[in-house]
Amino acid sequence: MAVEFRLPDIGEGIAEGEIVQWLVKPGDSVKEDQALVEVMTDKVTAEIPSPYTGVVAELRGKAGETVKVGSVIVVFSETGAAPAKETQAASVTEPVKIPAAVASETLAANGHNKSIATLAYDSKVLAAPATRKMARELGVSLNALQGTGPKGRITPTDVQNFKQAGGGIPRSNLNRLARIELERIEREERVPFAGLRKKIAEHLVHAKQVAPHFAYVEEVEMTAICSVKDQLAPLAEQRGVKLTYLPLIMKAVIAALKEYPVLNSSLDDAKQELVYKKHFHMGVAVATAQGLIVPVVKFADQKSVFELAEEIKQLSDKARAGKLTLDELKGGTFTLTSIGSIGGIFGVPIINHPEVAIMGINKIEKRPVVRDNQVVIRDMMYLSMSCDHRVVDGAEAALFMKRLIQFLEAPVAMLLEPSL
Repeated sequence: MAVEFRLPDIGEGIAEGEIVQWLVKPGDSVKEDQALVEVMTDKVTAEIPSPYTGVVAELRGKAGETVKVGSVIVVFSETGAAPAKETQAASVTEPVKIPAAVASETLAANGHNKSIATLAYDSKVLAAPATRKMARELGVSLNALQGTGPKGRITPTDVQNFKQAGGGIPRSNLNRLARIELERIEREERVPFAGLRKKIAEHLVHAKQVAPHFAYVEEVEMTAICSVKDQLAPLAEQRGVKLTYLPLIMKAVIAALKEYPVLNSSLDDAKQELVYKKHFHMGVAVATAQGLIVPVVKFADQKSVFELAEEIKQLSDKARAGKLTLDELKGGTFTLTSIGSIGGIFGVPIINHPEVAIMGINKIEKRPVVRDNQVVIRDMMYLSMSCDHRVVDGAEAALFMKRLIQFLEAPVAMLLEPSL
């Protein structure tokens, strides 16, 4: 008798998840607590372990599909018998189609009664390069074949037999327009828009649709902060910490937020309530191979510059390794995104909804500026902030930015602030 395993409740009110990748396949013997599948929610990516020791009989859902909590995702065989082998068609994606207009013209010109819409060569099909080349030359779609080789691999004989049976259209028989289209297809690679990248896209689209954004950009002299960083760097090194500008800027941002708390709030759209946060959980955008992830430094106002530097590094490393926990991704009240190390004058970031503001930190560079009617060289940087105009007025954003700049240009003033 088969045993069904349903997608468990991952917590945080999450009702569904997207299958990122299967870690097992039908016929595999698995042990209890062995990872079965990687599932992504709008909060975190998690590996779902097996509750049983047994043999996988069936997998429900493909990579990129969204499955509901409580729905069956794996069927186990109690007897340990291996399931029937899946057909080749079940393991490949739909072939890329040549446009109907091209197909019609070619069919009319060459008298074929089969559509050339099958002229696609899916990289997921098991076949050697020589076999693929043969299929291209004969106009045979590998997706249409059932391989007879080991593990369903398609062999040259499979291609030849299919061709002799009347399948496929030789490339030489295609007209010029069809050959051009086929060559275009062969130059492209299509991959599923799924996983973390898809979740990020959904979150950003929602943020832009819900919150009317406006941007505010200011220039700040960072000479004093650069000096402070240089003075603190040896002390940080003694503690085994690499000090960057981000913890120092974070301290200044928190000091300014305390004076302009509306920027540390969120809007509860369901209850139509503005929620002022009396804690400072600072999101830090981290670029990873999968996309931009925002772990959160909790109670940042209660931590030293060295503690912030160490925690930011730890969270960033975990983000890049895909090891962040759900708790490390939730609860942010204000987000900092830094692209200064990459370059660019400034950018206009998208708010990390339901927060109402995000600050972009850009590159520091020496530029000529006027001080006391004299042209001097100073370390300068642009700060770019996006705000939710439903909550934050332009004047408040400007006043907040002005106060932040005062803290950055005279960091000793932050020493007067409690917990800073």
